[in-house]
Amino acid sequence: MINWRDGVVRSLGRNWPGAVELEIEIDGTPAAVRALAYPELVGAPEVGDRVTVTTTALTRGLGTGGYALVVALPDRLPVDPPAGPGHIVKARYTPLQTMVLGVDEQESAHHDVLRDADDLAGLPVVVADLHSALPAIVAGARLEASRAGLAAPRVAYVMTDGGALPAWFSRTIGALRDADWLTATITVGQAFGGDLEAVTVHTGMLAAHLVVAADLVVVAQGPGNLGTGTMWGFSGVSAGEAVNAVAVLGGRAVASLRVSGADARERHLGISHHSLTAYGRVALAPADLVVPRFDGDLAPLGARVAAQAEVLRDAPAGHRLVQVGTDGLMDALADAPVRLSTMGRGLVEDPASFLAAAAAGVHAVRVRAGS
Repeated sequence: MINWRDGVVRSLGRNWPGAVELEIEIDGTPAAVRALAYPELVGAPEVGDRVTVTTTALTRGLGTGGYALVVALPDRLPVDPPAGPGHIVKARYTPLQTMVLGVDEQESAHHDVLRDADDLAGLPVVVADLHSALPAIVAGARLEASRAGLAAPRVAYVMTDGGALPAWFSRTIGALRDADWLTATITVGQAFGGDLEAVTVHTGMLAAHLVVAADLVVVAQGPGNLGTGTMWGFSGVSAGEAVNAVAVLGGRAVASLRVSGADARERHLGISHHSLTAYGRVALAPADLVVPRFDGDLAPLGARVAAQAEVLRDAPAGHRLVQVGTDGLMDALADAPVRLSTMGRGLVEDPASFLAAAAAGVHAVRVRAGS
């Protein structure tokens, strides 16, 4: 069931492409509540507007979905959008289902390019479990390109629907676009709000290759991953499925390991069981599994990660373990145009997490350069 509330907008807060924060006063509640609106769906709220919101996750105190979410401005509904191409419905059969133009559908200007497309031509595709890996992967890729005397890579992000559905929720995506670190976001499955929309991970990656002309692709779920503390009940299972999709299309899968030196949960310390399961059991095709080589204070953790990775070497998929050094990556990560955060921890609190992702970006550029 959904918790429905009515309220009034008291102030507007931060905004970024596709989203705006606001403070609302819910009827019968004196304290202000933080809310989020997607203007593309509900219109642009203004101070004094009456709003209808849902508060289910907020009421439960969850991090995922922990806003009051604006469903409507009942006194000032947006005008109907103009008629146009596109018949793909995302968030299907929910009250906020939205219609988009898919890059791969018949009405798209790119349909002819994608209709029979079936080959990524060795394009490196970095697969990651968490959305928070995205800026770190790009930081590593840009550093390696600079060290090799290459232009900064054109990076396409294929965002799957394992976390947030609206790409607009992510401040990271907007900031990376503003900094020219990200060329395009392609939302696939039930995710929406990217620069391009696609039906599947497969057509999303093909669009990244043939429409965006990306030098490398990052595939990961949107923010707000789900885990249940069970072997199979986590949304990152899709990372293994993405590896299979890359192989089917003739790409070069580069697996970014989910690593932590600070997580209190044993199953996530070193290499997370999410990576061990997704790459070790779900992936049926080989990938380059990037094992970060840690030095200094992180050396003991590096030894643990290297030992855990040996399990993946023996996985049925026949993965290739690739050790990548982390020299220079801390400075590159510190210079990222977005705040790095994973599971509530920043670069200082859990450097290994971001270094592991950045190492995957380094290797992807080396693959692209043929080294």
